[in-house]
Amino acid sequence: MTTERPRLTVRPKPDEYAWTFGGAAPVARIAPGTVLDLTTEDCFAGRVTSERTLVSEVCEFPFLNPQTGPFWVEGAEPGDTLAVHFVSVEPARDWAASTTVPLFGALTSTHTTATLQEPLPERVWIWELDRAARLCRFTAHDNPDLVLDLPMDPMHGTVGVAPANLEVRSALVPDAHGGNLDTPEMRAGVTCFLGVNVEGALFSLGDGHARQGEGETCGVAVECAMETVVIVDLLKGVPTPWPRIESDTHLISTGSARPLEDAFRIAQLDLVQWLVRDYGFSSMDAYQFLSQAVESPLANVCDTNYTAVAKVRKAYLPHGHDPYRGMHAHLREVTASSLS
Repeated sequence: MTTERPRLTVRPKPDEYAWTFGGAAPVARIAPGTVLDLTTEDCFAGRVTSERTLVSEVCEFPFLNPQTGPFWVEGAEPGDTLAVHFVSVEPARDWAASTTVPLFGALTSTHTTATLQEPLPERVWIWELDRAARLCRFTAHDNPDLVLDLPMDPMHGTVGVAPANLEVRSALVPDAHGGNLDTPEMRAGVTCFLGVNVEGALFSLGDGHARQGEGETCGVAVECAMETVVIVDLLKGVPTPWPRIESDTHLISTGSARPLEDAFRIAQLDLVQWLVRDYGFSSMDAYQFLSQAVESPLANVCDTNYTAVAKVRKAYLPHGHDPYRGMHAHLREVTASSLS
């Protein structure tokens, strides 16, 4: 017999979003195992609606990346781990927006990479979303006959908890608490593991992308509002130093820092330490093994911190081990048996 899980639906009004991780009052208290049925707004708070609505004219910095939440998780304490399983991530509208933003992105001058070059022009592309066919349609600005479809691959750019040490971080910043990681790995079917830094954890998410290329080169993905269902559970006494993701096929570590090589090192080291803790490797053996087995996509090279990913196929690893006490497999079973 299947036990009915507590379920909470949250559809925020425009003035009910959070703009930071930490520093915001919880919108609700939930028990571990709660199913959250959430609406999230796009990174522009829904204000960029056509090619004529420029970010610089309709958005006010730093009010970008609105978050749904935060949620106080009963019993969560520093040293625990929050397990967030993405049951479904679905675009809420049949369009999405992408832009170039002056002094932002990997291929332009920025405030911290200062040059004599003028900022790139500010432009908006409105992508049509065919939710039935699972396609994102691109129409070129300079050649309107150039129309191309890309597969829809919905994900969340921001997922996180309140940071440690009394910090309040903008929702634009990725770090050890999660935040604006912008990795396409954060899609339906995965479980994200986040280390708890404060009582209640204060979990929130937002920044939906209908799809995004690795690295998010121009700084903006195919940004859209989302209808997302997650299960939020708790692992007592299990620390997680950096955000981790488990899919059916991979273990995935993230690292966020500048310069980019430090983000790369953090992600690689975290994956080494994950194999040591949950798979019985020594540090040196894990270092050697992963050097030959790891995949290393970039998440973002445009945000306040850059984010790198280190991932390894679970099929390569010793059998009979259940990372995080088998939580990902358990939540997949819950989804299949009671939420599908």
